[in-house]
Amino acid sequence: MKLADLLENIAIKAATADLEAEITGVSYDSRHTRPGDLFVAMTGFATDGHKFIPAAVEKGAVCILCQTPPAGEIPYVQVENSRRALAVVGANFFHHPAREMTMVGVTGTNGKTTTTYLLKDILEHAAGAKVGLIGTNQNMIGDQVIHTERTTPESFEVQKLFREMADAGCTHVVMEVSSHALSLDRVYGVPYAVGIFTNLTQDHLDFHGTMEAYCDAKAILFQNCGVGIYNADDPWAERLMAHATCKKFSFGEKDGADLRAENIRLHDKGVAFDAVENGKSREIQVAIPGGFMVYNTLGVLAAAQALGVPLEQSGKILSHTAHVKGRVEPVPTDGDYTILIDYAHTPDALENVLKAVQGFAKGRVVALFGCGGDRDRTKRPQMGKIAADHADFVIVTSDNPRTEDPAAIIADILPGLADTQTPHVTIENRVEAIHYAIDHARKGDVIVLAGKGHEDYQEINHVKHHLDEREVVAEYLKARMSQNR
Repeated sequence: MKLADLLENIAIKAATADLEAEITGVSYDSRHTRPGDLFVAMTGFATDGHKFIPAAVEKGAVCILCQTPPAGEIPYVQVENSRRALAVVGANFFHHPAREMTMVGVTGTNGKTTTTYLLKDILEHAAGAKVGLIGTNQNMIGDQVIHTERTTPESFEVQKLFREMADAGCTHVVMEVSSHALSLDRVYGVPYAVGIFTNLTQDHLDFHGTMEAYCDAKAILFQNCGVGIYNADDPWAERLMAHATCKKFSFGEKDGADLRAENIRLHDKGVAFDAVENGKSREIQVAIPGGFMVYNTLGVLAAAQALGVPLEQSGKILSHTAHVKGRVEPVPTDGDYTILIDYAHTPDALENVLKAVQGFAKGRVVALFGCGGDRDRTKRPQMGKIAADHADFVIVTSDNPRTEDPAAIIADILPGLADTQTPHVTIENRVEAIHYAIDHARKGDVIVLAGKGHEDYQEINHVKHHLDEREVVAEYLKARMSQNR
């Protein structure tokens, strides 16, 4: 592709490169640069890509797209914002695949994954659509599963995924849109037909600094979509939607929302409520327990309507929708107790899942959790306090310590459990902690393994070690059975 075609719709400040030059590829990581590439040097929150221009040139880059002109004779194109430029370059390189499909973006602290899976299910069953999905659990092209490393990939990879989805016949894409992705322009220029906001609670303050900045990052989605579906009950909703340029549609449990939940019934097998819009009511049932599922479901129903699926049809489909992996997911046990795996790794998410379990547990609520390393430290004691307030027994363990000392992370959690009457133990090794929880389970107990959810690894010092909690439980139960024979 000619350089000029790659740079279409990008404002150029200065250039020494021949715009008629042929470019055979695009890279933004010098380790992956190939001969003939355009190398995009981006300023990042962790490092500055301009430092790696010499390495990219050595690998064969023939032109540099940058914010600061490089030293030497290498041809370059200077732009105001190379991150945004990469997003546009990606769209140009892959011939604007997003324009060929209906795009839906979901943002919020909690509920993004569940929302995307439920909406994907509705679109596939209601319209026979082939739906692409990009999210925390995995990426999917229809039924084909593609492994993912982060919620929203870098912009060039996003466009590559879009092209694969469009070429495979996808008519819709439902994707989680993280605050990082919005702040770092990973989805810059994506033409979203519908944007969905689930909620906003404390998370990622290590990156954003303040809740206000976190909220403002989420708000970017609603300046780049056609219809904005938002949780009107969330205290941040007013700020989030203040500068929205889209058509607005609200959902909630309180009066004033466009789509409202009434007559809510919560039980151990799921939730049921009446969805009310313009005075008309439709009973909705979803087989995922927890009061938070009312909000997730309302957002899905509202988005489906915006995409042309009537409320009644969506309701029928949701009544048969299966569990989402790692979201209040039950795993088999060998006795009269329950084990649930949930991705809850924020204060609000942990509180939500424990409150949900409190509503149906016949015995104790046992909370097993840790906190991720190299992330917001201020939430650690908060999560300790939440566990103490909403569980009958707490096991504090390790999550993904990353480059931090697991014992130090646990030490940050424990002040939240101090001065409470809730008994607790600390077991740093997560596998041993799960074994302990099983060994001490009582009749009617519900054990919540919180934090890992769909993940099948534990990250320690940049290395991902295999750890699937479903396997941990199954293998330990099998070993216990063998010993008891």
